[in-house]
Amino acid sequence: GYFKVPFIAIENTLKAISTSISNSGFPFSKVNLSGISIKNKNTLQARLNVVNNKNQRALDAIVIKGYKKFPKAYIKRYLKIAPEQTFNITSLTAKMKALNNLRFAEQVKSPEVLFTKDSTIAYVYLKKKQSNYFDGFLGFSTNSSTNKLDFNGYLNLQLNNNLNYGETFSLLYKNDELEQKNFEARVNLPYLFNTPLGTELSLEIFKRDSTFTSTQQKASLFYQINAKHTLYLGVEGIASNNLLDNAATSNIKNYTSNRYSLKYGFENREDFDVMLQLKSRAFIGVSTGTRETTSNSEKQSEFVIEAFNAFKLNKRNQIYSRVEAKALFSSTYLENELYRFGGINSIRGFQENSLLANNYVVLNSEYRYFLSSSLYAHTIIDFANFKNNTTNTSQNLYGFGIGFATKTKAGLLKFIFANGKTSAQPFKFSNSKIHLSLVTVF
Repeated sequence: GYFKVPFIAIENTLKAISTSISNSGFPFSKVNLSGISIKNKNTLQARLNVVNNKNQRALDAIVIKGYKKFPKAYIKRYLKIAPEQTFNITSLTAKMKALNNLRFAEQVKSPEVLFTKDSTIAYVYLKKKQSNYFDGFLGFSTNSSTNKLDFNGYLNLQLNNNLNYGETFSLLYKNDELEQKNFEARVNLPYLFNTPLGTELSLEIFKRDSTFTSTQQKASLFYQINAKHTLYLGVEGIASNNLLDNAATSNIKNYTSNRYSLKYGFENREDFDVMLQLKSRAFIGVSTGTRETTSNSEKQSEFVIEAFNAFKLNKRNQIYSRVEAKALFSSTYLENELYRFGGINSIRGFQENSLLANNYVVLNSEYRYFLSSSLYAHTIIDFANFKNNTTNTSQNLYGFGIGFATKTKAGLLKFIFANGKTSAQPFKFSNSKIHLSLVTVF
């Protein structure tokens, strides 16, 4: 057989053939042309010669240099590199790019391969990165009743890979001016017993003044499809207690809820930098189950989505957009099962967790202008719509403001000045909120 190649493409064609043969496990193959002759005035003809060694090479071992305690399961499960595969240097180099999406390790240089008479060994050069994360903010505004300053804030601590297992432990504590306290602990353990499956467990406790408390527990098994995509299958349980004396006349009731959930997660991580830790993220979840009170039982289902992306227009200009939506589908609703939203991590210009809804959607947007590699200023334009069937309320909300973020020795310091208004109320400067946030990586 034969094939035709334009004269100008001969060199690239030979390189492509050589690479293809090399990636089939014959890295020392040779490709050349012989017997070159003139076929006609527009065509040359030649014989294509392929010479390779008789033994096909397989990858016998992977050696980690630099970060010797790098979790071994990540080589096989996350990077999908395993010994005894047909040796393919192109595939090996491409798979190593998945490290760009890993929080706790990075590649120092390209992998190298040692060929001996009887073995093929790949050397991978890594180093451990600082990836523990601390996030906190302080917010303050004027109380419309007392004309005094109200303070609120939260602490979010995330510990990553401190045991060199790839594990994550996070702790969240939030206290706001509405006397609401929220505590949440979560642990994520990937690749249990060197299998493709991992587990995630969480506990959340919420208390609103002397009105009610709620405890939520979640347990999930997850499968990481690749470096960016993960599927979760889990169970969720909620128990809420009414603390009021006049419980009979209140829409706050004791209840328990049990659900089964299916979730999908996507993360696209830039080279880890405190100014932009994630370029994009998406999380979609559905769950279904039953809510039990002392008087009845109801079927319920839930839909949750959170997604954001940072669009880099050029070195100095960037657009950030985010959407968050939650919907609880039920025949009736209790006040103590409603979603709580509003504040710096939701629609800005409103008090933290001051808004109650059985379904809502929040759209956040920022135009960011980078004054330097460590400082950017940004606008704030937020929109939200929510429905609260317990009070027959449906409203549009708007948030406007400005802010800046600067990289300091302590971490990323954020300042936000925002004003929130509803579709029914006029703009009031006294409703403005100031939020300070500090993100530290250690």
